[in-house]
Amino acid sequence: MTTTTIPPAAPLLEDLPLSVGRRLAETLDPAEASVIQVATDMADRHTFAAAWLVVTDRRVLLLPATATADTASVVSVDLRQVRTARAEPLVGGGRLGIERLDGATLSVYYSNTLAPKFAEVSECLKQLAGGESPDLPTQIERTRCERCHRILPEKDGVCPACLRKLDTLGRLLRYMFKYPWRMMGLLTILLLETMADLVPPIITQYIIDDVLIPQANLPLLGWLVLVLLAVNVLRWVTWVSRRWVGTWVGFRAIEQLRADLYKAFQYLPLRFYDKRRVGGLISRMSNDSDLVEIYLIFDMPYVINNFLMVVFILGYLSYLSWELTLWVLLPVPPILIGSALIWKRMEAYWQRWSAKWSRLSSHLNESIRGIRIVKAFAQEQRESSRFDRRNAELRDVSVSAERTWVVFWMVTNFLMSFGVFFVWYFGGQQVLHQDLTPGELMTFITFIWMLYQPLKWFGDFYGFMMRAYAGAERIFEVIDARREPFDKPEATPIPKIDGAVEFDGAFFGYDPGKPVLKDADLVVKPGEMIGLVGRSGAGKSTLIQLICRFYDVTRGRLRIDGIDIRDIRLEDLRSQIGLVAQQSFLFNGSIAQNIAYGKPGASFDDVLRAAHAANAHEFIVKKPDGYDMIVGEQGNKLSGGERQRLAIARAILHDPRILILDEATSSLDTPTEKKIQEAIARLVQGRTTFAIAHRLSTLRSADRIVVLEQGRIVEVGTHTQLMERQGFFYKLVKTQQASTGATTTGATTPGD
Repeated sequence: MTTTTIPPAAPLLEDLPLSVGRRLAETLDPAEASVIQVATDMADRHTFAAAWLVVTDRRVLLLPATATADTASVVSVDLRQVRTARAEPLVGGGRLGIERLDGATLSVYYSNTLAPKFAEVSECLKQLAGGESPDLPTQIERTRCERCHRILPEKDGVCPACLRKLDTLGRLLRYMFKYPWRMMGLLTILLLETMADLVPPIITQYIIDDVLIPQANLPLLGWLVLVLLAVNVLRWVTWVSRRWVGTWVGFRAIEQLRADLYKAFQYLPLRFYDKRRVGGLISRMSNDSDLVEIYLIFDMPYVINNFLMVVFILGYLSYLSWELTLWVLLPVPPILIGSALIWKRMEAYWQRWSAKWSRLSSHLNESIRGIRIVKAFAQEQRESSRFDRRNAELRDVSVSAERTWVVFWMVTNFLMSFGVFFVWYFGGQQVLHQDLTPGELMTFITFIWMLYQPLKWFGDFYGFMMRAYAGAERIFEVIDARREPFDKPEATPIPKIDGAVEFDGAFFGYDPGKPVLKDADLVVKPGEMIGLVGRSGAGKSTLIQLICRFYDVTRGRLRIDGIDIRDIRLEDLRSQIGLVAQQSFLFNGSIAQNIAYGKPGASFDDVLRAAHAANAHEFIVKKPDGYDMIVGEQGNKLSGGERQRLAIARAILHDPRILILDEATSSLDTPTEKKIQEAIARLVQGRTTFAIAHRLSTLRSADRIVVLEQGRIVEVGTHTQLMERQGFFYKLVKTQQASTGATTTGATTPGD
């Protein structure tokens, strides 16, 4: 058997613990190489225990991870005795069944968090059992944090517990420092405001010591009061200026943050959306960005102001009396220790709050979009109950967080009051011994409350800050997600595609280790019309999604005009592909805008010609506003046939080189279908076309028909050739004819 070469960064080659590594070294032959080595977390269906599955180029081994185990506890199966492998879902976990040619099936159990990994292991084992060199994955969906091993909120998501809050703060500040002169002005204003806040207690000290106690120097009193008045005016000016400049910078920073988030939404691959709920993503743009907006505009300047105040106050108090300053700071260590202890708990609460809010938003989005189905099945009460349950979960986590914080805030305020008692007692002694003046003691007392005020503010706003940081992290998770390679520098530009398409041993699966398309081989000439048929789930839609490069093949090749599709500029590729789907999506704009969507600079004459070609002009001119009619959200003001004809007009105006028709005439009445068929006949001329049709008889005009079964291409030929062959296509046609005949007979039965 040929030794397989494994790339060093293969995710299925995990680092073994020392004890397991020693046991494996004792078991393997010197020339034997590991192909797969992965950890599992269950010994059987009911017991959590660590174990290791190791696959070499000769055998399959299962090793316990306990330090006391010896080589006798290692289960070994010759790779030549492996028939196949299958990853099966179970309740709360899964099982990798390794079937032998002779002997009982070897079972490896795992929890649900490891299911993606063992799905890949299963596929690699199948390839090895078939004598193939395994196509190992370059990455696997992460369900646990690689650092702390906590379960991630979303697959391949960010672990909130391991994110550094200072990094998040730094990124937010970078958005604000995109306007450096305004930010420098804001910092200068904050510095002046802090200094203006500190001056009144010092002036009060001089009034007491130099005017009131000696009961003299009336002119000095007048000057000091004037200074107080001037400082008060300065404080008002700085406050207004801070709000003005801070709002200007904050709104522009959050505008840029929202723009980056929206651009990320546009350029993220479909795999990203497959793993996430739409409501949860919308909540990042609405709820999370609102939290960050309030923090940037109102709270961040206040944080900076209070930080500067603490620094200046501690410096001045130390100058007056370092002994009293130590008494002032005595309650601070327990407060800081308590803050550190409660930080993680509050962080967990607000992460849960974000997750609950995301679930609530997702449910709201889903129930409103599906309101017709809800009403059709009279499920209003059920949906209300589901919403109430999720709303109660959000309330409970909010109450728990607030209750925890209120207790901490009350204890904090109680501890802070001791500092004042200490200063009055020990400061009073210093006044009596004439080591401190009464004015300085009063300044001390005033500054103590000013010093403790940021801590009180921190208590009041800490919860909101945590939610804002959690929201920022969720936004940055989307912004940092891997985007589609639109800017790939080495990509090949193709300004005009001829339309040749070639699948060469192509494999693809939406879930790791579960291929939907298997070993597809197909060569399509430019201008050829290909019909795609097969049972539901056979892989028809998958094939066309690969042509659009919504996904990339996992194995094999897909070429356009002889060039690997992954090496073609993505913008050039998609700008020359037209798609007419079964459920055509229209934007909430005018009819003319929807037709011209794929060609924004098109003239109205171009729109008219496309509408005529799509047999859409006749119904458009009957509308009250004609081409200016607003079609409504998702085109809900139009019928299904009208939406389809607009989608065809949009494709005609787009003038694609490769056209994809995904059941474009299904579920339509006969007159409407005839008009759409006429429009499609005009549209396909001179273009490479892939058509999925619900009615197999509509594919008679196709140059070739490709039949798929369980992800494999099983037949290719013309309609006549496939009917004469009496294979899969013949059976599909006969089944559909029998079904149509039964339906017709049932529909015309008297008394039915």
